[in-house]
Amino acid sequence: MRNRLLAEALGTFWLVFGGCGSALLAAAFPQTGIGFTGVSLAFGLSVLTMAYAVGGVSGGHFNPAVSVGLAVAGRFSPGHLLPYVLAQLAGAILAAAALYVIVTSKAGAEIGGFAANGYGDHSPGGYSLAACLVIEAVLTGFFLLIILGSTHGRVPAGFAPVAIGLALTLIHLVSIPVTNTSVNPARSTSQALFAGGWALQQLWLFWVAPIAGAVTGALVWKTVGESD
Repeated sequence: MRNRLLAEALGTFWLVFGGCGSALLAAAFPQTGIGFTGVSLAFGLSVLTMAYAVGGVSGGHFNPAVSVGLAVAGRFSPGHLLPYVLAQLAGAILAAAALYVIVTSKAGAEIGGFAANGYGDHSPGGYSLAACLVIEAVLTGFFLLIILGSTHGRVPAGFAPVAIGLALTLIHLVSIPVTNTSVNPARSTSQALFAGGWALQQLWLFWVAPIAGAVTGALVWKTVGESD
C-alpha cells in the first residue's frame, strides 16, 4: 500500500505540475505561447506518461473522482478510497507549492488566478454556475467511461494510457474556456489553496460535479459495458 500511495502522489504531482505549470508558465509566454491547445496537450501527456510509469503500481488514478468512479464500478476497493484521495491531494498540493515558488521568483510577479477553476465571473468565458456544473459532470462521466472501457479485458492490453491521455486532452480542449477545466478535485484544490479568496469559495463545485459525473459514468458502464 505504501508504494501504491507514493505512486498516486507522484502521478498527481506530475499531472498538476505539467498541466497547471504549462498554463502558468507557457500558455501566454511572449511570442511563443502554447495557448489552450498546448495546455490541453500538456494535461493529456502528463496522465499518459505517468500511467505508463507508475500505473502498474497503483492503477494510475491521479484523481479522486476517478478513484470514486472505479470504486462504484467495482474495479477498486472502497476501503482504499480515503488513502488514495489523501495521497492524490498531497501530490497535487506539493506540485502547486513548487509552481508557486517558481511563479513568484520573478521580480514584481503576481500569481493572478493561479490556473484555478471557477464559474460566473471567474469562468474564463464568463459561463454560469449551471453551465460549469453540467460540463464538469458530463466530461468526467465520459472520462470514466473511457477509462473503464480502455482497461477492460476485451481491449488489447497496453494501449489504455494512450486513450486516457487523449481523452483528457480533448476534455481540456472543450472546457478550458468554461471552467479552466477541472474534472479532478485534487487539481482544483491544490490551485485554490494558493489562489485563495474566490477560488476557495467556488471549490465546492469542482468536487461535487466531477464526483457526480464519475459516479454516473461508472453506473452507465456497469449497465452497458459489463453486459454480455
